Amino acid sequence: MNLVLLGLNHKTAPVALREKLGGLLTDLGAAYQELQSHPELLELVLYSTCNRVEGLCATEDPEKAIGRMRAFFSNFPEVTPGELDKSLYLHRDREAVNHLFRVAASLDSLVVGEPQILGQIKEAYRQAADSRATGPILNRLLHKTFSVAKRVRRETGIGDHAVSISYAAVTLGRKIFGDLAGKTAVLVGAGEMGELALEHLKSDGVGRIIIANRTLERGLQLAQRFGGEAVSLEELAGQLLLADIIISSTGSSHYLLTRDQVKGVMRKRKHKPLFFIDIAVPRDLDPAINEIDNVYLYNIDDLKEVVEFNWQRRHQEAAKAERLVAEETLKFLEWLETLAVYPTIISLKEKADRICEAELKKTLGHLRNLSPEQHQALEVLTHSIVSKLLHDPIIFLKRQHQPSRPHRELDLVRRLFNLDPDRNGELTEEE
Repeated sequence: MNLVLLGLNHKTAPVALREKLGGLLTDLGAAYQELQSHPELLELVLYSTCNRVEGLCATEDPEKAIGRMRAFFSNFPEVTPGELDKSLYLHRDREAVNHLFRVAASLDSLVVGEPQILGQIKEAYRQAADSRATGPILNRLLHKTFSVAKRVRRETGIGDHAVSISYAAVTLGRKIFGDLAGKTAVLVGAGEMGELALEHLKSDGVGRIIIANRTLERGLQLAQRFGGEAVSLEELAGQLLLADIIISSTGSSHYLLTRDQVKGVMRKRKHKPLFFIDIAVPRDLDPAINEIDNVYLYNIDDLKEVVEFNWQRRHQEAAKAERLVAEETLKFLEWLETLAVYPTIISLKEKADRICEAELKKTLGHLRNLSPEQHQALEVLTHSIVSKLLHDPIIFLKRQHQPSRPHRELDLVRRLFNLDPDRNGELTEEE
């Protein structure tokens, strides 16, 4: 049994091509129905994310399976063969297992350590199982994949460090307040980074969200999405009495808040901590605001320093994760290799049982006056002798089977015990 993985990702293909091939998987039921009609694709999993499209199969005819999957990816009329050939990558057996583990552990992602990819692969596996496209090999591999990804999260800090401006901002907020649950956040402007920061704040349990935007209609739309409130930009100063966190991201040419405005508000707040994040260029907030006691102001350069430091930390953790993935890849391959010995072990046991039953029957035919207890004792004795005789050959098969020469031990045992009677059983001098 061989494993074949074919696909493309953000490193090998532009987004336009990834979108086209992703279109092939919009109806996974039809895709599985088409591919399962080909006997060389014994087991199959397909998955598509914004950054990759991949297909993984178990097959006894890898060359034919590769051709079939390549033909499937070529089904989109707007995809030219040349464009596809330059972008597709192929992984087989060890490389396929290692690649899948790395993908699930977010080592092959656009943002190393991002957690969404594992959920996407779990959903893809569920759909493959629903379509009866998987079997014992891929079922084992996918469950192992999920445990490897969890182990990487548990034993490394690959996902612990903020590597986006918006997430870095929220991370700093947690350092100041400890717990963001129940805090009030004000978003000034409706820029993309501010919006992303709101998503992180919402997931951290921020209690109240207020959107202050120049265009009230846009502010209302955003407030509805996040379950917040919208106010006009002119009302911003008044919101400082309520706010704990202010994220500003507008295109203003002048400061929206000055040191004196904030200082006056702090007296009324009784110097309760106030956290500003200015991710606008040019800046929205007067830098002198940071001089006020219990006021914390970070601009985009401050956040970039945090992000750069955290990138380095994540890549250090990624090195640990790669070691874990390599270790788990080897374990799975060892299991996969043992599958090849089981038909021989079963044949060996079946032959031994047949001989045992036949000889026992002959013996019992000569011993007609045995009691039931004596009859049972003879059966136990013969089966025990056979079991002990087979113990060493079976252990030899399980322990000595090597991926570098997968058929040598099997062939030797099958010839020694004449498990293939129609075949010439002579051993060579080398063997």
